[in-house]
Amino acid sequence: MTSLNTFRAAMAGALLAAVSLTSLSAGPAHAQAVPDDLTVMPPVPADYQPKKTAWGDPDLRGTWPIDNIASLPMNRPAQFGNRYWLTEEENADRLQQMERAAQAYDAEDRAGRIGMGHWVESNSSGRRTSLLVSPATGQLPPLTPQAEALYRAGRSSWTPNTKFNWVTDFDSWDRCISRGFPASMLPFRYNNGIRVYQAPGYVTIALEMLGNRVIPIRSGDPQHWPDAVEGYLGNSVGHWEGNTLVIETTNLKSGDSATTNAFARNGSPLNMATMGVPPWNTIPTSKKAKVVERLTPTGPDSIVYEMTYSDPEVFTAPFTARLDWSRRDDYEFYEYACHEGNVQVRNYITSSRAGTLQEASEADRAAEAGGSH
Repeated sequence: MTSLNTFRAAMAGALLAAVSLTSLSAGPAHAQAVPDDLTVMPPVPADYQPKKTAWGDPDLRGTWPIDNIASLPMNRPAQFGNRYWLTEEENADRLQQMERAAQAYDAEDRAGRIGMGHWVESNSSGRRTSLLVSPATGQLPPLTPQAEALYRAGRSSWTPNTKFNWVTDFDSWDRCISRGFPASMLPFRYNNGIRVYQAPGYVTIALEMLGNRVIPIRSGDPQHWPDAVEGYLGNSVGHWEGNTLVIETTNLKSGDSATTNAFARNGSPLNMATMGVPPWNTIPTSKKAKVVERLTPTGPDSIVYEMTYSDPEVFTAPFTARLDWSRRDDYEFYEYACHEGNVQVRNYITSSRAGTLQEASEADRAAEAGGSH
């Protein structure tokens, strides 16, 4: 749920960051080669030697929007079975879908209007069948029984038949606080900009929507925050393994979406705006949650990003997603104005209470009518 200002900013960003049909069909730059056996996911290539910063670290600086993989679901659709990759015929079908999307985009331009063709933009996303590379099934591990109960009892603006009485009925994204983590690093329907900055001893990851990460580089002891200190994006500490930046994140905001305590609510680790994740934004997070990210440059304009999430109190096993980042340094960031003018939380509560009052009035009138006989 975003404000009108957010909507306008996102639309402007989509318009000015639009890419040509040629790039839509091309897929991610320097995408990983598709093996002959489509059930095999090869390891991340490690033979590329990136240029170095002035202080000697591999240079990851640049703008890496992930619109190019926004159509890839987290969970593998059932029709692909145990395949990580599309067949050539399936890929041709996907390219035709992108052709139709590009035609819708052009039609809106010619008509002088903005519709879904501009609002949700992504390209063919290569030949991958899903973002998940582990488990090999391509499916998120089941939730633990306790986490499943909290997930189903949770409340947000995305849960069905919810009565909204106070801010505790909304998730952190509804309230413009956070998309959650690692959700913030995964592709969304819009505002997919990622920009990497580096300085001696630090890597900063700027996100177009809700959040920036300042990551100290430390070898040996990561020196995380004390256990009692938590953050919606957690505490990230990095180190280099060859040319790969490895980031370990702990101290994530724990909690669930079922509680009525506003301070005990969390941002879901997976957000429903990423394709193929569970709905509702109500997956809980325990104090044992941990994320390990690996950023490996595979060409001058490509990075393979891997993210492994583990939370033994919530998921019955860890899972790993792999994303192809493609450089687009002409991609423009715009202010994600979300708090400003965000009247939706109040409107949801007002409309819910109005309905409650109407129901109460009808019950009162029925009671009065029954008592008059």
